[in-house]
Amino acid sequence: MRPLDGTLVLDFTRVLSGPYCTMQLADLGARVIKIEQPGLGDDTRRWGPPFVGGESAYFLSINRNKESVTLDLKQPEARRVLGPLIDRADVVVENFRPGTIERLGFGHERLLARNPRLVYCSISGFGQTGPRASEPGYDAVMQAEAGLMSITGPEDGPPFRLGVAIADMATGLYAAQGILAALIARARTGTGQFIDIAMFDSVAAMLTYQAGIFFSDGTVPRRLGNRHPSISPYDVFRAADGEFVLAVGNDEQFRRLCAIMGQPALADDPRYKTNEARVEHVGSLKEILDRFFAPMTREELVRTLTAAGVPSGSVRSVAEVLEDPQIAARAMVVPLAHATAGDIAVLGTPLKFSATAAGVRTPPPLLGQHTDAILANDVGLSEEEIARLRAKGAI
Repeated sequence: MRPLDGTLVLDFTRVLSGPYCTMQLADLGARVIKIEQPGLGDDTRRWGPPFVGGESAYFLSINRNKESVTLDLKQPEARRVLGPLIDRADVVVENFRPGTIERLGFGHERLLARNPRLVYCSISGFGQTGPRASEPGYDAVMQAEAGLMSITGPEDGPPFRLGVAIADMATGLYAAQGILAALIARARTGTGQFIDIAMFDSVAAMLTYQAGIFFSDGTVPRRLGNRHPSISPYDVFRAADGEFVLAVGNDEQFRRLCAIMGQPALADDPRYKTNEARVEHVGSLKEILDRFFAPMTREELVRTLTAAGVPSGSVRSVAEVLEDPQIAARAMVVPLAHATAGDIAVLGTPLKFSATAAGVRTPPPLLGQHTDAILANDVGLSEEEIARLRAKGAI
């Protein structure tokens, strides 16, 4: 048994924020039917290189556990096909620009009137309301517009975008969280509801303590490289063979660090005795730490610091992470057999349940792989009707 067994999700999303949301639901056991444009499909099917057996590695990374149906929603025949699925659906997720899905006839007001138990989630750049509602949403733009880039990057250099599409993925996670909450509410009330998720809101919500700094005294947070604005020492340092992170979170951990360095008196130095003082004198403290760390290897430092209860870790490559025995022990890399890409691997789910397992069941679908089966078994069309729709280009 899986947490969302028996839950039917109609997925009108593409690119990342929506597919990442619906992948979470699929991992939890929901049946996710991905609606794609005939001949084209999700934009990310063409994003590459790299391609594996003609399949985009990008698409493969975020569309496992789903079924693909191709429907040209601009054609009335294709729109009518969706009726029986909408009547049975528990969840609809879409991430078109506001107004687009309504023009196609699948807006939330119409579908909720048809199926009052439906949980309908719309994901967009700036939300369904407000002066910027009509603007599109792209990850890099959102990282910039919502303030994240202004606090990311070197102190004396340009702003940086994070190495993953964090705006898209955070939005997808918030959307999945909202959908799960709405399903719980429906279990109590018997009725569904509409959920409006904006990428802009989602990134702004992640500003957390950086926003708190501004709220407290009007200080505008700025880029500090890898340094923390409120904790010290909390930074990336260089060892003899590469970089590692030191994340001292309290005064006791700093005392342990000073003992490891053979400088216990440093913990009582007025400049470094408290976290507030260390933040104020971060420059001089970093010079002391740099001298101590420079001749030692990352492995030696991390092993010694971790044993003493001082948080630290090596700055590792993606390959080093994915080959870590801990990743294998936690089933965070899952092998799959794909119809055209052959043997592939995808990331596993971080959700580990004691009774209702989540996980990877099926590989990402080929474009339209399940069209005929779903139209026959779920919609009730005959082979002749399916063939007629295909001849018209509706599927």
